[in-house]
Amino acid sequence: MVEGMRMDLRKSRYKNFDDLYLYCYYVAGTVGLMSVPVMGIDPKSKATTESVYNAALALGIANQLTNILRDVGEDARRGRVYLPQDELAQAGLSDEDIFAGKVTDKWRNFMKMQLKRARMFFDEAEKGVTELDAASRWPVWASLLLYRRILDEIEANDFNNFTKRAYVGKAKKIAALPLAYAKSILKASSSR
Repeated sequence: MVEGMRMDLRKSRYKNFDDLYLYCYYVAGTVGLMSVPVMGIDPKSKATTESVYNAALALGIANQLTNILRDVGEDARRGRVYLPQDELAQAGLSDEDIFAGKVTDKWRNFMKMQLKRARMFFDEAEKGVTELDAASRWPVWASLLLYRRILDEIEANDFNNFTKRAYVGKAKKIAALPLAYAKSILKASSSR
């Protein structure tokens, strides 16, 4: 985690996704890994400890990627671009496009790929939530579902994460809680 903070001080660009992944690992993946012993693994779980930790790591990465995608404009105003430089170039985009803050078809297509990647990490994380101790599943499901919906809000804002901050409104948050609860007890019911 400390290494991620150091990276923030030294680095404002990431050459490729491997470099960005490493940053995400340090600033958020480690939080996911540290959370597993606190949350606990369901004693009835048939999953390996390694698979639960991998899912927790995936949730940390997914959350950090979501932060990055949500905060593109805010970061650009600070002179930072937390997007893979090689993928920007492949999409025909540059830092100058980010700083200009214009939503174009190139930007929309680029963002669709970035959102898809973040969602894949959320999908991987879901596999581990069901293996957590029963008391921990509901808050983790709620967190996962709400953070994942930020990606939906980025889409709903027509990928304008330059001037619009994507967030999940209070009504949607409240509506997500019963779904999170249902997902949390589904495992308990199915393992009896």
